[in-house]
Amino acid sequence: MIKKICFLGLGVLVAWNVTGDNAFNQLSPEEKETGFELIFNGSDFQGWSQKGNWVIENGVLTRQGRGGSLTYQAAKVPDDFELRFEWKVASRSNSGIYYRPGQYEYQILHNQEHPDGKNPRTSAASLYFCMAPSHDATKPVGEWNSGRVVCKGSVIQHWLNGVKVIDFDYGEDRWSFNVEMLRQRGANLNDRGGHLFLQDHGDPVWYRAIKLRSIPKNEDIGHQTVEPEKLAPAVLKAERLKLQRILERRNRP
Repeated sequence: MIKKICFLGLGVLVAWNVTGDNAFNQLSPEEKETGFELIFNGSDFQGWSQKGNWVIENGVLTRQGRGGSLTYQAAKVPDDFELRFEWKVASRSNSGIYYRPGQYEYQILHNQEHPDGKNPRTSAASLYFCMAPSHDATKPVGEWNSGRVVCKGSVIQHWLNGVKVIDFDYGEDRWSFNVEMLRQRGANLNDRGGHLFLQDHGDPVWYRAIKLRSIPKNEDIGHQTVEPEKLAPAVLKAERLKLQRILERRNRP
């Protein structure tokens, strides 16, 4: 429950409570001050486009049946930005938030049951098929997780449940393997100017409290590299085979 207070004329003070559907689809005073916009209002699809397979239930976005992604068409994602959102999944669910052109994806996943959870580089909160989070910070299936993406220049940060699990500068030579692997999958990390969209992977998934702001040029985002979780030899082998299959499918006549 959120209490709101409004001053009317002649010194009359009115207070009311916001409950139910939109209690979480609100901007905090801090978010308003730093320039966030609430891009999902909790009641309709204003600013979004889809093919009828996404619905709103009690202020929450969810998908029902196949039909494709839910895309925020009202504006493109700024070059430097911060995105905040909440998400939850069912058992074995897979989804993702794409925030730049190509394969820029914050992975949404039930790590413990979905096959992608075996590889940290494709697990929840990873920059999918590029950078693994430092560790699994997900909550149990069915519980709400808080996600956050911060991008400025060539620095990418992913947060999960208040923990910064990814922070790297993709321009540094030490990450050349990660960048090249994602490039082979079909992404260029220098691309900008895309539309945010929520992936329909055919699985139950829920989103709410989606907020976006542009980061000013003079703002320090506190970049400090977070070391990704190390991948076991068996995981690396499976990853190479997966990339090989991707390239083979792409090259078929």
